[in-house]
Amino acid sequence: MNALDILKSGHQAILRTLEGFPDEAWDSSDACGMWSVKDIIAHLTSYEKVLVDVLGTFVGKEGPTPSLKKFKEMDAPQFNESEVALRKEKSGQDVLFEFNEAHGQVMSLAAQIRPEAFRQVGTLPWFGAEYALDDYIVYTFFGHKCEHFSRIAAFRDRVG
Repeated sequence: MNALDILKSGHQAILRTLEGFPDEAWDSSDACGMWSVKDIIAHLTSYEKVLVDVLGTFVGKEGPTPSLKKFKEMDAPQFNESEVALRKEKSGQDVLFEFNEAHGQVMSLAAQIRPEAFRQVGTLPWFGAEYALDDYIVYTFFGHKCEHFSRIAAFRDRVG
């Protein structure tokens, strides 16, 4: 597996799905449960920021990891709702900008990690001792983005 390709592919899938998405539909709820498309992107942004913190630990980045800390301290629904709420007053374009900016940081950090480090089992004990960073990327990021881009695409089809 090439982690950089997987990270890029997941991000590009989201961006392709948003191409031509009507501006007036960004805030309409019901794209994913009660979430709007803006909320979905806000949610994905929070996960990108968690990955920035995770990858930073692999490149020796010193300092706090606030997104990872919050992610580990809260249960998933609480984390998701709090992160979406943080971005509620932002425009869809501002949330998308933040998403793209965080992804840029992810790609920059991931490029600094040796390929064999992605495959090393046990480097994320809080995720599972039997997993490696590349497993975490595939399950928590690529799969997650696939789930959400399919929901955005289905919603786009409903709203025209």
